[in-house]
Amino acid sequence: MSRDYNVVIERDSEGYYVASVPSLPGCHTQAKSLDVLMERIREAIELCLEMEQDEEEELDFVGVQKVRVAT
Repeated sequence: MSRDYNVVIERDSEGYYVASVPSLPGCHTQAKSLDVLMERIREAIELCLEMEQDEEEELDFVGVQKVRVAT
C-alpha cells in the first residue's frame, strides 16, 4: 500500500536542505542536494512508520506562509 506525505523543505544558513514531515513528529533529515534529500526523507519516513505504534494523524496540506516577527 502506498501513501503520500507532505514534506516541508527549507535551506539553512550553511546551504543544507532540511526536510520534515509534519504528520510524523520527529521525522526529519538533511542533505546538501535535493536529490539526496529526497532519498533520505523516504528512508526517514519508512523508519518513522516502523517505530510508530499509533496511527499517524492525517493532515490535509493547506499551504505555507512566511511570517516576519520583530526581534
